[in-house]
Amino acid sequence: MYVAWRDLRFARGRFALIGAVVALITLLVGFLAGLTGGLAAQNVSAVLALPGDRLVLQPVGDAAATFGESAIGDATVAAWRDAAGVTGVVPIGILQSRAEGPSASGAVALFGLDSPAFALNVSSDTDAALSAGAAKTLGASVGSEVTIAGEGFRVASVGDDLSYSHTPVVALTSTAWKTLAQRLGGTGAATVLAVSGDPVWDAVATDTGTTASTPLASLPALPTFRSEIGSLGLMIAMLFGVSALVVGAFFTVWTMQRAGDVAVLKALGASTPALVRDTLGQALVVLIVGVGVGIALTAALGALAGGALPFVLSPLTTLAPALVMIALGVLGAAVSLRTVTKSDPLTALGSTR
Repeated sequence: MYVAWRDLRFARGRFALIGAVVALITLLVGFLAGLTGGLAAQNVSAVLALPGDRLVLQPVGDAAATFGESAIGDATVAAWRDAAGVTGVVPIGILQSRAEGPSASGAVALFGLDSPAFALNVSSDTDAALSAGAAKTLGASVGSEVTIAGEGFRVASVGDDLSYSHTPVVALTSTAWKTLAQRLGGTGAATVLAVSGDPVWDAVATDTGTTASTPLASLPALPTFRSEIGSLGLMIAMLFGVSALVVGAFFTVWTMQRAGDVAVLKALGASTPALVRDTLGQALVVLIVGVGVGIALTAALGALAGGALPFVLSPLTTLAPALVMIALGVLGAAVSLRTVTKSDPLTALGSTR
């Protein structure tokens, strides 16, 4: 690493420039990752919090099952309850509506279920449990009254900040939810079943004409989740590719400019593996510094924007992109190794001049 350190000290401007570029790309990737995590949480956090080992949906026709169109009748609920290996079935109704609170109104997602395992739980048909987001949207607190479709409910509790399809969740009993669903023009049928146990999932799903997936695997059944995560994920992947290309191009040009120095080192007895370590070590130093600065900026800006934007600051949105950036950068720098490995020591002695 002796020559690499001398290069870093001698060409500070060049390495500062590539380091700044790496830092900016890391900032973009980290910020997009945090925004993706925040949007995903606003979309699916309530689904992931549902009790049960599998979520059962009812497809319509030949189309894939979705939360928006699924409607599970009583016969299907009974079939799942009677299936061998099933220890519990919780019918859950989901619909989106508007609610009015003491000082504001807004869109909410109504969840109707009777399960103490759910983060928002109510036991009375006249009570409602509000997520933190719903309480903030409606300006409500414990003991307040909220009105949904002309029906008044007392706020029994304010719980976790759960959201469904970018709307905060309000939980009701299944009986109260069914009454509201019919009042709003629906049938009152359950949207999804949270099933616990260890049955032959595929066999029971086939017999009942339903689909059974883990909560995580069921997320694509939310169309908004697929479109959002797909678009943002594609942008992140493209930024990763740009990072590898930028770093690779920089070190390729830089190594070509050092071809004479590399040949001299070879003529003096430096081994090819030592020169490869020198080149990759130099790239690793630049990448670690650039990525470190980018992640620090991401954390600072994410903390500032957390109150205004759906931003998640976690190891998955900071450390994971940082490690991928460093790995892809080293891979891009490895493209420049041909100049190092194929350099002819005779060039340094003037045989081609």
